[in-house]
Amino acid sequence: MLLAGSYTNPPLFFPKLIPHHTLINHSLFLHPLTSYRFTAHNFTAFCSIYQKHNNTTGVPTDIPAMPAEELITPQSSLETSDDDEAWVWAQIKAEARRDAESEPALASYLYSTILSHSSLARSLSFHLGNKLCSSTLMSTLLYDLFLNVFSSDDPLRAAVVADLCAARARDPACLSFSQCLLNYKGFLACQAHRVTHKLWTQERWPLALALHARISDVFSVDIHPAAKIGKGILFDHATGVVIGETAVIGNNCSILHHVTLGGTGKAGGDRHPKVGDGVLIGAAATILGNIKIGDGAKVGAGSVVLIEVPPRTTAVGNPARLVGGKDKPSRHEDIPGESMDHTSFISEWSDYII
Repeated sequence: MLLAGSYTNPPLFFPKLIPHHTLINHSLFLHPLTSYRFTAHNFTAFCSIYQKHNNTTGVPTDIPAMPAEELITPQSSLETSDDDEAWVWAQIKAEARRDAESEPALASYLYSTILSHSSLARSLSFHLGNKLCSSTLMSTLLYDLFLNVFSSDDPLRAAVVADLCAARARDPACLSFSQCLLNYKGFLACQAHRVTHKLWTQERWPLALALHARISDVFSVDIHPAAKIGKGILFDHATGVVIGETAVIGNNCSILHHVTLGGTGKAGGDRHPKVGDGVLIGAAATILGNIKIGDGAKVGAGSVVLIEVPPRTTAVGNPARLVGGKDKPSRHEDIPGESMDHTSFISEWSDYII
């Protein structure tokens, strides 16, 4: 029995990070990170992984700039192409240790979600299990389910890494890999969907649908388990995203909040949009029917798209009209799904001036 005035807060536990045994150069992570900026070595390694998983030769432009004194030539021993997942996981643990030391209130949380785990798959499975559990759907059951799927599917884990890199590169508000892993519900909903899709392909339909319902309840993201989603995906903000059963999304796409990839309500069977690679879909855009959105296309915020959008073309308005096209070199900007550029050539389709 506690007496009045006798209670004191328990001491916070500060876990010690042990660098991952597969790191090429352990010395990179032996010292605490003093800011959210990458070192030159880490930035180079990150770019290498981002290019590999996103099939691009460009360098992400949204990473915070490094001080001039940190811009040094990387050593050849820092090649990370053989173990991208281990490199990203080491970054996550280094970031978590730094945050635990700088913010003691989060130390126990960071230890339980990241620092106590031996791999990205285990950490993600634990975090998703605790996010999606309910009074009747136990977190331990979900942890085992997620871990079994992630551990047995190499391409799926590669997609997780690609999604982490996509968020880190494209979202200027994303300060670190660990923040994305822990706090970005678009990322978490996407990874949970990857598991439900795996269950769906295994014809475990009741479990896939039950998990889909929990994802919708917890994250406000409704993606049917049968929908096919590529890698390098960014669901930015994610609230209100709805993706139908027969929808397909390619690689390196960025989709903002309240986007709907739906059917017209008149047709059954294959009735949802097919989104190509490198597509950017703005907030509150609605795309209806079994229509194709071509590679590198852009759909403006609030647009209602009912017709096919050719590659490298912008669709904007309600109903949407097409602007530009692949035959106009002036439209060949950076891949919209990666550049996140919503307003290129706006003067050519709008008289609105701020």
